[in-house]
Amino acid sequence: MRKSLFLLILPFIMAGCGGQHMKIQETELSIISEAVIHQVINDLTDQYGQHFEFRIERGVNQAAQLWRTEDGSNEEFKTFCKENFIASDAELKTVFDKLMVNFEILSGNMLRVKKDLMRPLHLDLGPIHEVDVMFGSYEPGAHMREDFFRNKIAFMVALNFPFYTLEEKNELGPEWSRLEWAYARVGDYYTSRVPAHLIQEVSAINTQTDNYISEYNIYMAKLVNDEGETLFPDGLRLITHWGLRDELKSNYAGENGLAKQQMIYAVMKRIIDQSIPQEVINNDAYKWNPFDNTLFENGKAVSFTSEPDVRYEHLLKNFRANKKLDPYYPNFPTYIQRQFEATMEIPLADVRQLFTEFISSPQVKEVAGLISERTGRPLQPFDIWYNGFRPRGTYSEEELDKIVGKRFPDVNALQDALAPMLVKLGFSKKKADFLASHIKVEGSRGAGHAYGSLIRDDKVLLRTRIGSDGMNYKGYNIAIHEFGHNVEQVISLHNVDYYALNRVPNTAFTEALAFIFQKRDLELLGLKDDDPQKEHMRALANFWSCYEIMGVSLVDMKVWEWMYANPDATPAQLKNAVIAIAKEIWNEFYAPVFGSTDEPILAIYSHMISYPLYLSNYPLGHVIDFQMEQYMADKHFAKEVQRMFELGSLIPQEWMRQAVGMELSIQPTLQATSRAVKAVR
Repeated sequence: MRKSLFLLILPFIMAGCGGQHMKIQETELSIISEAVIHQVINDLTDQYGQHFEFRIERGVNQAAQLWRTEDGSNEEFKTFCKENFIASDAELKTVFDKLMVNFEILSGNMLRVKKDLMRPLHLDLGPIHEVDVMFGSYEPGAHMREDFFRNKIAFMVALNFPFYTLEEKNELGPEWSRLEWAYARVGDYYTSRVPAHLIQEVSAINTQTDNYISEYNIYMAKLVNDEGETLFPDGLRLITHWGLRDELKSNYAGENGLAKQQMIYAVMKRIIDQSIPQEVINNDAYKWNPFDNTLFENGKAVSFTSEPDVRYEHLLKNFRANKKLDPYYPNFPTYIQRQFEATMEIPLADVRQLFTEFISSPQVKEVAGLISERTGRPLQPFDIWYNGFRPRGTYSEEELDKIVGKRFPDVNALQDALAPMLVKLGFSKKKADFLASHIKVEGSRGAGHAYGSLIRDDKVLLRTRIGSDGMNYKGYNIAIHEFGHNVEQVISLHNVDYYALNRVPNTAFTEALAFIFQKRDLELLGLKDDDPQKEHMRALANFWSCYEIMGVSLVDMKVWEWMYANPDATPAQLKNAVIAIAKEIWNEFYAPVFGSTDEPILAIYSHMISYPLYLSNYPLGHVIDFQMEQYMADKHFAKEVQRMFELGSLIPQEWMRQAVGMELSIQPTLQATSRAVKAVR
């Protein structure tokens, strides 16, 4: 369950750049005086009339805020505004249309180059060389917007397309036409001016960290318990954390399931506290007992070196690189604010309140009790990943592996199956063929991901891990999740009416469709579930997934707040802080339900290390997913998916109003959960 990659790369392409000439005066404020700003506003208003007063006032202020010494004098600024303000609606639309064509060409091809440079890192093409990391770290679009300040395109856009705050979009948006929404999104393009070398630095560190995680595999057949027994089959190599978690989830119905789960959790705790031997990371030369942390070679215990807090060193690098960008975002002066208020367009305080209210709800203990009844034992910390509410809980991992392995021996088989799968979901053959023709399946080095596109002649990518003996069920389940991302990516690029509105409000919305697809994985295999309680089971599964990932997200938020409060921390200090925060959240919201305290499990997610502050998109995606499912229950699934994702990148609450008739809310999930508990019992 990995992120939709292109949504994280896009900000680097679309962000304004300051450029090489700004290295001496990188945080220089605007050189345009207030007197000049007022004079230009008055002159333009006198020339064109009060009808344009709002656009003139906001546009001139926007352009002035971005103007630097190298852009020209105050007089040159005045001349530029007078010569480039567009007072004709027809001309403004013409310019908008031309901007859309050119932004698609530039952004789309920059992303296409980035995707190609990342192939050796993302695909299993053999050992990764340092030169692969160097090329993968390069951000082709880093200087594009710097050039646009130099040639004044950026200023022309800022002058003519007003930026609206989130509050203004929420207030005015319901009355806007689609074109007005598109204009407003163009107004978002130039609100800051970040030096290109800083964008390159962030990109490089993101690539290095992503590579660290992608290469963090555990050979499960090399794990032994206190009796020296091996519980896992030969050849099983699992990536942290996705593979470990999914293997744990798969063992609720299998032989020795609990023992396997306890062993996996022991591995996770060693990764979190960095006591894991370096020798067992992506290496099958040793056997390892994760319970007492003993390493064996040829049957004898040997000494080892614990991983030297590398996990937290990468997190610190991500923090420090993003913190360097803070001075260039006066409206969003921390990375936390940029992620929530600018990118997600939901303030952190609102997200935190939503999550806290959810995981404090009385439904938590009701569902936890149900899980304990169904497992026949007290809850274990790893039961945050309980999956027995889903139909696949009735199938063993071995049965599903056989079915999937036979059907999908290689990427070509999965590629050929995409269109038929979409037909099963209700898409017409013509539409299914169209969507599938714009999706390319490739074998992934990591757990899998969806990589979108920004130009219509470039395919979106479905990366999934397929072994030499074919796909297994866990890989298939992840692939169907990514397939949901891909369908969103194609619809929201090819079928939106204006390029400025392509994509979705934030990544939670693409996660929502990915979850919706993922829940139908067995249906797409032809394994139908005729259980009359199916919808109740789905409600319970959705609730428990939210409960788990909301806690992880709260840890993610607090860790970033801690780093901002302690910017000079060492990796060891950060490690201790992360573990303490994870235990704090656990003790407050999980210990009363699970019965054990000081569990660090909420700190295992790899996203915390390599995808800064991305995690909140998952629980929001679950909430959105449930509201969408409820709305679509008595409607045509495929037609509704098409209609909703053609809405494009409106702000979240407006998208929800137009898609499902109500704003984002946890109440439908909580209410359905209460009904489900009663029905299942």
